[in-house]
Amino acid sequence: MPELPEIEAYRRLAEGALGRPVERAVIGDRRFVRGQSSPRHLRAALKGVTFSAARRHGKLLVLDMAGPGQGLHLGLRFGMTGSLLLDGRAGVEHLVYASERDEPAWDRFTLRFTDGGRLVVRDPRMLGGVELDPDESVLGPDALTVTPAQLRRALEHSDVAVKTRLMDQHRLAGVGNLIADEVLWRSSLDPRRRSSSLTPAEHRRLHHHLQVTLHDMLQRGGSHLGDLMPERVPGGRCPRDGTELVRSTVGGRTSYWCPAHQH
Repeated sequence: MPELPEIEAYRRLAEGALGRPVERAVIGDRRFVRGQSSPRHLRAALKGVTFSAARRHGKLLVLDMAGPGQGLHLGLRFGMTGSLLLDGRAGVEHLVYASERDEPAWDRFTLRFTDGGRLVVRDPRMLGGVELDPDESVLGPDALTVTPAQLRRALEHSDVAVKTRLMDQHRLAGVGNLIADEVLWRSSLDPRRRSSSLTPAEHRRLHHHLQVTLHDMLQRGGSHLGDLMPERVPGGRCPRDGTELVRSTVGGRTSYWCPAHQH
């Protein structure tokens, strides 16, 4: 399940594609092309370009173009099961809930470079997509660099559950289901709490644990490597106090939380 840590790993991998001229783009399924561009238009726009930068905004990976495509941007989204490979090397070793089978039919988008290398988006469930000039303005501030004031604005004046709000990419970009549960568990906050009910002290605590959790997951190597993750099973117990975790649905997503210390 690619969340911010996985997309950051993909971004770092994609830096190995910078400056390498694109010979052609191969689109495995036309439905993978999002936005206003047709597959034909996208292939034409990418022919002969090089990439000058690899950027990340939340869970969106952006490759800035140079050469014939100067001023254009290629956006890559990975959905729940998408992975990125460069010259046969994967950006992350393991994705939770994604198959690790090597199926050529799952290669939805490929850039072939003139040096013989390839950048491939592999997506078994095809929930991601590729888009020319994605609108980054619709995304909230990046979760890795969000300020306390920005996080407070993303949460205040809303009666939806705090977990739902944290996962709203228009409000805060980069947080998925696993990171949200980990952050709220560390912050001692019930995921069902109304966002507007958080006190100033709880806002500060949430911001602190959001930053610490994301840096931990980046260092450990994935969003599935949190302290709570091994107990995200029926009958799992809180790693902090041993209380049996509650399994519930919040914002349409399966959530695990501790009734003893998350309020």
